[in-house]
Amino acid sequence: MSHKIYKSILPPVEIPDVSVYSYLFPKVDKYPESSPAFIDPDTQVTLTRGGLRAKTRELAHGLRNTLHAKFGGPKLARSDVVLIFSPNTVAYPILLFGVFAAGLKATLANAAYTPPELAYQYQDSGASLVITYPALLPVVLKMFESLEMDAKQARQRIVIAGWGLKDKGPKGFIQMEDLLGTGRLENEERFDGPLANETTLLCYSSGTTGKPKGVETTHRNLISCMSMVSGTFPLVHGKDRTIGVLPFFHIYGVLNVLHSCIDKAVPVVVMPRFEPVAFCKCIEKFKITFIFLVPPILVVLSRHPAVEQHNLTSLKRLVSGAAPLGAALTKTVQERLKSRGAQVTIVQGYGLTETSPNSHLLPQADADRKIGSIGLLLPNLEARVVTDDGEDSKEGEPGELWLRGPTIMKGYLNNPDATRDSITPDEWLKTGDVAVIDKEGYYYIVDRKKELIKYKGSQVPPAELEAVLLQHPDIADAGVVGVTSHVEATEFPRAYVVHAQGLPKDEKDRQAFATAVQKWIETHVARHKFLRGGVVVIDAIPKSASGKILRRELRERAKKEYEAFEAASGPTKAKL
Repeated sequence: MSHKIYKSILPPVEIPDVSVYSYLFPKVDKYPESSPAFIDPDTQVTLTRGGLRAKTRELAHGLRNTLHAKFGGPKLARSDVVLIFSPNTVAYPILLFGVFAAGLKATLANAAYTPPELAYQYQDSGASLVITYPALLPVVLKMFESLEMDAKQARQRIVIAGWGLKDKGPKGFIQMEDLLGTGRLENEERFDGPLANETTLLCYSSGTTGKPKGVETTHRNLISCMSMVSGTFPLVHGKDRTIGVLPFFHIYGVLNVLHSCIDKAVPVVVMPRFEPVAFCKCIEKFKITFIFLVPPILVVLSRHPAVEQHNLTSLKRLVSGAAPLGAALTKTVQERLKSRGAQVTIVQGYGLTETSPNSHLLPQADADRKIGSIGLLLPNLEARVVTDDGEDSKEGEPGELWLRGPTIMKGYLNNPDATRDSITPDEWLKTGDVAVIDKEGYYYIVDRKKELIKYKGSQVPPAELEAVLLQHPDIADAGVVGVTSHVEATEFPRAYVVHAQGLPKDEKDRQAFATAVQKWIETHVARHKFLRGGVVVIDAIPKSASGKILRRELRERAKKEYEAFEAASGPTKAKL
């Protein structure tokens, strides 16, 4: 049976079969080595393009040789896994591309992870080494302690990434600088031809059930994504500059900021976190021309006084991704920035960790005409729009978006069942998102089949939070859904819980217990998983005859309750 397959209307691009390191750092660089690559706005530490190349090769040599020979660390071999646990720093690109140059795989952990969350990724990924930011060392030590690893062995498996920082962390640990300057890998590990299909990156994506899954991203996946985006969103060396505010441990940031900006020799001003005043200061000081961001940042830009206090006229383009962006918010920000003299266009893109990540992007020329659209299917990709019955949706009608092409992941690590559930035998990735295509070939995301909650670009699986809540001694059952905050332009996790002793009769007692649960969970999960949508104590979680939580009923209830709450509360200051 033939299916309705949508092709990209954009011309195809050539994709070389080499390693991502060989692609980004060719023998002969067409850009000046003195070009700034990454800049720390606070310390003024600047990593040039030539410096980045040299230090990545030094680190590669240190990882493959010095680590074991001098410090007794693991003897790393090609395709071994290194876990990077750090917020954004100027050292981050040295770490990532040093790992790649050494022929190793990198798995990137959320800098907000707790010891149990980190332990899961460390073990599941098969990592042999953890490279960590100094302030996160206690989390790593607690993680190794939970794995019952003795202190000496744990220290040999930790490298502290304090390069470019004043605080190097405590003495007695292997420092990143200890692995630099001990030699230099003259030739990076090669992954030519079919070897370009080997896994090089393991970001973790949360499913609707179970634990997060390691997404196997190959050299070819990453190169494909860079090549396919460059025509729709061109970056110009010597003209463009950006801020690296997206987390580098997230596929959205690691591809669009780290990889693409190195590819086009565009300087990146590194911010460890979003802070409105510092953000606007950076735009003014460094004359930033474009930024990849998420809707909650646009919420802040729509009303924070820092926008009025700084010269933002250098800004030309903003690209939003990781979560849906509404037309009203787009217009509000655009009009406010234009009133300050910044002629800015705001466009939206779409993608998943499983698509490396970009699959759609709205061209700048269509920003106003197609507001609300995720744009065009990128070159070299194909799409289907499929009904719940597995049939093709009729022209212009919604259906689940399926994608096929060179950016689609290799699969989920150690999880063939999940891979089979997500990728069909004929290589279609089921995105879980419901899309509509208009007559001109522009895509709109209108719903989500998945039950994932997206909090400011981070994925929060309800089942994972439910499992944590059930560890509470006074909770007999729990159900978690997402509620949309129009104030913050994001989703919040909201929990419904059943008290082990039955429903408290007094409303004050119910509220006190709900507040206590909300605080309790903050000691058990990363910040992006906090129950910001609140906790409600109820007498029973609605379930089907088979015992499956009826999330639709919970979502409908949550929507009414939270909309009433926001209406009563009025607009509040967004916090990121």
